[in-house]
Amino acid sequence: MTDVFTAYSARASEYADVVGSMSAVHPSDRHLVQAWAESAAGRVLDAGCGPGHWTNHLASLGVDVHGIDLVPEFIDHARATYPAARFDLGSIDAIDEPDSALDGILSWFSTIHHEPSQITTPLAEFARTLRPGGTLLLGYFHGGSVEAFDHAVVRAYRWPTHHLHAALEAVGFEIIETHQRAEWGRRPVGAILCELPASELARAHTGH
Repeated sequence: MTDVFTAYSARASEYADVVGSMSAVHPSDRHLVQAWAESAAGRVLDAGCGPGHWTNHLASLGVDVHGIDLVPEFIDHARATYPAARFDLGSIDAIDEPDSALDGILSWFSTIHHEPSQITTPLAEFARTLRPGGTLLLGYFHGGSVEAFDHAVVRAYRWPTHHLHAALEAVGFEIIETHQRAEWGRRPVGAILCELPASELARAHTGH
């Protein structure tokens, strides 16, 4: 992920100016994320928070949320722009939280740069840090096959929904619902809401 870190560090200010505010968010995304977060009823992590606008928005609604990102420039921007919200430097591949510590995780397009062979690393961390019954909302670029494309910042990947379902289920998640949106002139996107069942957590701790 070195290339991703370097690319975002170099363009953090530009990225924040273009997409780092709630005014740049699609209305349906705002509704979906907000409805999910308000139902989480506990500690929520914005995993890969970028410029911090989602973290701040959810905090303003009374959600107990904090954001993490690997890029120091994003964290500096978020802290300066949204001083009322909490932001920490951190990686979604190694989340600084105990097992079962969180009630909800928002991964809003934060795994799009992970190569297919590495996608289970953050997904397994999401499963590890969620409590039984905790939920994950994951945003992604949708496609007919797993393929790389030239993202505005650095190479990213499209995923067929069923491939992501399989990857999520492999680390213990249960799929609740899937959303997709395709608009003229924009890349197709999707969101998957899933839950960590109590039985999966029990198996993880017993080794079965």
